[in-house]
Amino acid sequence: MRSRPILIHLPFACLMAVAVVVRVVAVKGYPSPLWFGDSPGYLTAAIELRPSKTRPSGYSLLLWALKPFHSFTLLVSVQHVIGLLMGVLVYLLVWRVARVAWFGALLAVPVLLPVHQVALEHMLMSDSLFAFLLLAAVAAVLWRRRTTWWLGALAGLFTGFAAVTRAAGLPLIVVILVAMVVRGAGWRVGVAAVAFAVPVGGYVVWFHSAYGEFRMAKAEQVWLYGRTATFADCRVIKPRPELKIMCPERSNPRVSRPFAALWTGDSPFRDVPGWIHGERGNALAGEFAREAIKAQPGDYAKVVVHDTLRAFEWRRVAYPTPWTWRQYEFPEGEAWSYEQATIAGEYGPGGRTKVVDPWSAWVLKYQERVVLPGTVLGVLLLGGLGGVLLHVRSEGRWRVKGAVWDWTTGALLPWGTCLALLVIPAATADFDYRYVQPAVPFACVALAFALFQGDVPKTRSTVRDAALPSSSGQNRAAKSR
Repeated sequence: MRSRPILIHLPFACLMAVAVVVRVVAVKGYPSPLWFGDSPGYLTAAIELRPSKTRPSGYSLLLWALKPFHSFTLLVSVQHVIGLLMGVLVYLLVWRVARVAWFGALLAVPVLLPVHQVALEHMLMSDSLFAFLLLAAVAAVLWRRRTTWWLGALAGLFTGFAAVTRAAGLPLIVVILVAMVVRGAGWRVGVAAVAFAVPVGGYVVWFHSAYGEFRMAKAEQVWLYGRTATFADCRVIKPRPELKIMCPERSNPRVSRPFAALWTGDSPFRDVPGWIHGERGNALAGEFAREAIKAQPGDYAKVVVHDTLRAFEWRRVAYPTPWTWRQYEFPEGEAWSYEQATIAGEYGPGGRTKVVDPWSAWVLKYQERVVLPGTVLGVLLLGGLGGVLLHVRSEGRWRVKGAVWDWTTGALLPWGTCLALLVIPAATADFDYRYVQPAVPFACVALAFALFQGDVPKTRSTVRDAALPSSSGQNRAAKSR
């Protein structure tokens, strides 16, 4: 194939330049990371090199690897580089399927520029690393028309690392393996499954060495209990006497029911030995959650649908608490608590947060103007599904089955991953805005694969692994021969 001028990628190069500048300014304005409620747990696990009881601690291994440098500024810089790499992956995937540089750059904009993406990368949290690992897994599957064994191994490994970074990644291996089966990967599906088991199995062994149990967390059932607290009615459930203690209460209507059930004074775990970390609390939470879903399946389904749709609202609202959603933005000023400062001092001396002008002022102005409304994500997701309609008729003939099959072997994987990232938290925990942004890259890739599944440029015919060709494209190629 004749080499294309490098200037064809100028739109994306300009976009990357802007994205880099934005992140450099963010690091200069906020040299230390933004904290969240889970941040101390991640940092403690890194300092002690010991898995957390409540959630997978794969992210803590990254913190541990960077600990010798004793620099929070280096940490946030590395996380911003990871965010930039996500934009590069989106662009490369769109380019391989569409061969339209400006379109690839356009679809990379929601991944590289929105302030909530930049802020998420700046947080002492696992979400940006998790999203990158999962996107790398999807890219490995889609990279070639026929998945090679080493791409299958990479897909499994990346998904496994994502699973030990956030629990939501664990069920997504099913999406990866099904996509490989549909794409005709054959025995390479087994390679991906084995590769997935390596990091997950290693993590389970690590957890066993610390707590004597082959698990990924000790409190894995309390999150589902929090989910059921939204609708659970003990008059309908009729729990056994020992289980009545778990009947949820909420005295503050400004706080979501799942949050109240886990973290406020209304939490029943306050009266259970070991709190949410204890075996009794975890067992009671799991039993109550199962009974609630069994007794009120319709209410459970309504809550899942309702909270999934929250991701597509135009404006962010004060949920799950009046203060939580603001933690995903750059603050005007910040003071660490004594606990945060103590843990930070163990990780990196002099790690107290600093807000540096004029850089921070520029970040705040950027934050007021460059946001990605949830409705845009909804449009991207609908486009990734409805794009198949553009290919049901080709050259005067209807080809519904061919168009659907092309969509299934291409757009379905990123589209299904995007939807799963929105539904899984809504089904197993509670809606939170930090779960929305990681879904955006997959919606962008799905849209590209849906729109260009049957529109294959002639110059790509010599690149056998550029993208999965459509059945109509194969027929035209056969006729030309």
